Amino acid sequence: MEAPSGTFIDLRREPDLVRAFHDQGEIALERKSGAWATGDTGLSVQDGIVSLHSTTKASRIQLRWRGDLRKAKLYLGDHWERSYADLEWRSEAPNRVMPWYFLAYDGKATHAYGVQTLPNAFCFWTADCDGISLWIDVRSGGVSVELGGRTLQLCTILCREGKPGETPYQAASAFCRQICPAPRLTKQPAYGTNDWDFAYGKNSAELIENVSRLISDLSPDAGNRPYSVIDDGWSQGGLGHGPWFGNEKFGDMGEMAAKLKKIDVRPGIWFRPLTVLRDTPQDWRLSREHGCLDPTVPDALDAISENVRRLRGWGFEMLKHDYTSWDVMGRWGMTMGSTLTNEGWAFHDRSRTTAEIVIALYRLIREEAGDMAIIGCNTYGHLSAGLFELSRTGDDTSGVSWDRTRRMGVNTLAFRAAQNRAFFTVDPDIVAVTRDVPWDLTERWLRLVSESGSALFVSVEPEAMGAEQKAALTKALAQAAKPTPTAEPLDWLETMCPRSWRLMGKQVDFDWMPPSGSWPFAD
Repeated sequence: MEAPSGTFIDLRREPDLVRAFHDQGEIALERKSGAWATGDTGLSVQDGIVSLHSTTKASRIQLRWRGDLRKAKLYLGDHWERSYADLEWRSEAPNRVMPWYFLAYDGKATHAYGVQTLPNAFCFWTADCDGISLWIDVRSGGVSVELGGRTLQLCTILCREGKPGETPYQAASAFCRQICPAPRLTKQPAYGTNDWDFAYGKNSAELIENVSRLISDLSPDAGNRPYSVIDDGWSQGGLGHGPWFGNEKFGDMGEMAAKLKKIDVRPGIWFRPLTVLRDTPQDWRLSREHGCLDPTVPDALDAISENVRRLRGWGFEMLKHDYTSWDVMGRWGMTMGSTLTNEGWAFHDRSRTTAEIVIALYRLIREEAGDMAIIGCNTYGHLSAGLFELSRTGDDTSGVSWDRTRRMGVNTLAFRAAQNRAFFTVDPDIVAVTRDVPWDLTERWLRLVSESGSALFVSVEPEAMGAEQKAALTKALAQAAKPTPTAEPLDWLETMCPRSWRLMGKQVDFDWMPPSGSWPFAD
């Protein structure tokens, strides 16, 4: 058997460097009997568990392990929330922020380093030829947290030495299972329809019923029936806003859910938890953005609870909730970087870290949703693994632009497939059957998603449906309805948009490019 490559840095040993910071600069720590401390701040690292005790304010922690990584050829990090067509293996970039976990490949073995899911702090990694650093953000919003003398377990550090003969993807899959000890999954594969990628909010009860009836007819007759998720456009307040009651296009939403069940689909619904109403009191609102609820205000949380209970009470069986990442931080994941959010703002409750606050919000939604399956969209995957059954792991695909679907969809499925059924079921977003996107390209995306073991949701423009589309959807829905091995990207070391895949035990190659090539402009 081939010997290990020798580039593994064992993080189970004590860090070589420990630093702590507050808003004004560095806190001078001294090594004292198994911990690092100053007069009012103490930090310990025991069995990989990092804990902080402080009576004053703290903002960031750095732990560093020195080691020789000169032979590491490529690194892969995760993203804070959704990805944005930007996940890739890269050579050494010392300042590259790698949220939550990362992989290092030296040509022979793939080593993995990360923090366990549901940490109480936002954590990212940097790596260079001389070692690895873990950066732990313990702020509350954009200011230092005020722990008030309590001891907080920040995170649990885990690492995995690569095994001879395994592929980088196999190493990634094994590590994702290691860092999420208890994923929450649906009893059967989740699949069905979502109207967003052809309706874009211009939906109605009639449109949803017609498309749901079509998907119901094309789906297998087995015990696992498809979902029909009503996306944004059904509320009274316009796109992205409450009140969360049916508008004139939908009427009574309880009756709407009942109609969908009669069509033999499982009703689902979209919801934005942190949006405010015109009469929402100012002290319920986030100090950074008055258009969002502050999830540390008890009355605001009661309002969220009431909304989720109402959606469940109407009879919906799937909840797609959106925007909590943006609403909390004011930044998309692609711009969060090492700073996460704007400096200087605070939650109403400054005694908890942002990660603690987000997890508490997600737990509340989980509890009130009961037995509804939950899709988190624009949510932090590492803070929702074990709480939500599904996660939208990439930015939106499109029913208008094939290039956007190619970039966003293929990238997130390839570079986050290792999380599938390890953290949750990966939702790479919609397969849109529309007149605006060439069918031959859409059909390739449909095949990849349906045979990938991830969630398949389709947006179907009725006018785009012919015999060929119906036949392909019938086959794809039947495949998505049954357990399927997770797809493996085979050429992901060389490209951000893998063409070669292992699907259900066979290699399948795709040509993703239209005759005109890629579209280099923003869409």
